[in-house]
Amino acid sequence: MSDQDPSSPADPPLPLASPRTPLQLSFPFLREGSRVWERERKPPQPGELPSPLPTKRTRTYSATVRAKSGPVFKGVCKNFSRSQGHGFIRPTHGGEDIFVHISDIEGEYVPMEGDEVTYKVCPIPPKNQKVQAVDVVITHLNPGTKHETWSGQIISS
Repeated sequence: MSDQDPSSPADPPLPLASPRTPLQLSFPFLREGSRVWERERKPPQPGELPSPLPTKRTRTYSATVRAKSGPVFKGVCKNFSRSQGHGFIRPTHGGEDIFVHISDIEGEYVPMEGDEVTYKVCPIPPKNQKVQAVDVVITHLNPGTKHETWSGQIISS
């Protein structure tokens, strides 16, 4: 069969043409007004979240080891927003509310207001003056509230 289709895969591929306009990428942390790139730092307000948020993925190995070897504390979930990915824990011993990131919650349930939890603490960089909760485990679900699993199933407790 000497008849070959001119568009057959045996033809050499054509070189790719570059776009007429240069590609511009926009990263959220490079936007104007991002707190990461501000030159003058304002003191954080009470309840203000750190920027950039320290997560399990971005935490250094040494900070993780220090947190895992620390004492276990008890507290009550003050609030948690699954859509925003963070919340706060009210320590049972009193003191300032402690920030918790979604990546630091262990177990199958999304924390709800009033849930009793245990946690360890890890300092928040860069100044390490505040702490955040890590290895958060729900020990007692708040009775009378509907709880959601990470897969989206609603459970009544």
